[in-house]
This record gives sequence, structure tokens and C-alpha cells, in this order.
Amino acid sequence: MPDIQRTVVLLKPDALQRDLLGEIIRRFEFKGLKIVGLKFIRLTDELLNEHYAHHMDKPFFAGLKKFMMQTPVVGLALEGLDAVGEVRKIVGSTNPLQADAGTIRADLSMNVSSNLIHASDTFESAVVELKRFFSDEEIFSYEKITDRYIFGDG
Repeated sequence: MPDIQRTVVLLKPDALQRDLLGEIIRRFEFKGLKIVGLKFIRLTDELLNEHYAHHMDKPFFAGLKKFMMQTPVVGLALEGLDAVGEVRKIVGSTNPLQADAGTIRADLSMNVSSNLIHASDTFESAVVELKRFFSDEEIFSYEKITDRYIFGDG
């Protein structure tokens, strides 16, 4: 049986500007993922340099940072069975035009630079990103009556 994992999702400025926060969060809740952390985050130059270090030498980096600093982003910490992989399925391909129908990006966006959402791409990234965007006090463990139906008895 897959492990219960935690992962990070950032709802980008375009999701906030387009009033899509509720729709996006609803999709994770419908899947059965549990919200264990939720907050607005004002991204700083330093935080973006750390988070997007792999893009620093790319020509779009300055524009990406400017975009991500336009408004606060919404940070979600989600928990569930194989949460990293399941969130990635729900989010869809980075390029919305290549994303599978039914995914957030395919249904709600049309270009890579405004693709609404960031999701941790591996379990290892999720561990690092949880520490980057949430303090221990901002992550909650709690039982929901539906956990046994969603995650199984064991």
C-alpha cells in the first residue's frame, strides 16, 4: 500500500487574480487529500532565488520572479496516500496545452507562464519545500472521520 505523504502546492498570482483558489482547492479535497497547512505567502527575492535556483541561468528567470512577486501566493500543505504523485496527476503537465483533460492546468489555463500552480515534483522536493514554506507550527496533524474511508483501515 502507498505511504501517507505530505507535499506542497503554491497557488500562483494568476490563480489569485482569476478567483480560482476555491476551484483548485476543491479538486484536492474531492480526491481526498487532507489540508494540513494553508496560508498566504509573500515571496521574497531570497526565497525565489532558493526555490527556483535551477532556473537562475535561464532567460525567463527575471520575469518569473517578477510574476511570482505580483501578489501573495497561497501555500498548501497536503497529506494523503502517495500525495506527491496524486497531486501531480491532478495538476497536470507544466504546459497546459499538453496536460491531460481534467487536470487543473488543462481545464483552467492555456500557457506555461500562467499555469496557476506549483506542486512538488518528488518526495524529496516535497520534504525540502515543506521546510521552505511552512514552519513546524503551521503544519497540523488531525484525524478526520473520513480518513479511514479515504486512506483505508490500515
